[in-house]
Amino acid sequence: MAAILRNIAASTVLDLKDAVAYADGQVVSKTLIQNDGVGITLFAFAKGEGISTHESKGDALVHALDGKGRITIDGRDYILTAGESIVMPNNTPHAVFGIENFKMLLVVAFPPRG
Repeated sequence: MAAILRNIAASTVLDLKDAVAYADGQVVSKTLIQNDGVGITLFAFAKGEGISTHESKGDALVHALDGKGRITIDGRDYILTAGESIVMPNNTPHAVFGIENFKMLLVVAFPPRG
């Protein structure tokens, strides 16, 4: 299945950190691409907001775009700031928290079905 673009134009130069906005007291997400093999989503975490511990069936790359966030993977905390990245392995508990306002790009690669 071909990638499905959402909330983003093809063949257009853009600054991803400006493509999603902060909202007080919220986690804002914007899906850019979603299909059976990959999901690409932008997130903006207001300071003090987060996503609780969960697991994914795909390996996930987090790339920090702005601010400062805490990524917890299998009980271990990692601090990311703009320009830094980390991989969250599939089927491993993880969580995300905005230490400050924090924007990130999430790329999840799902294993083939079947």
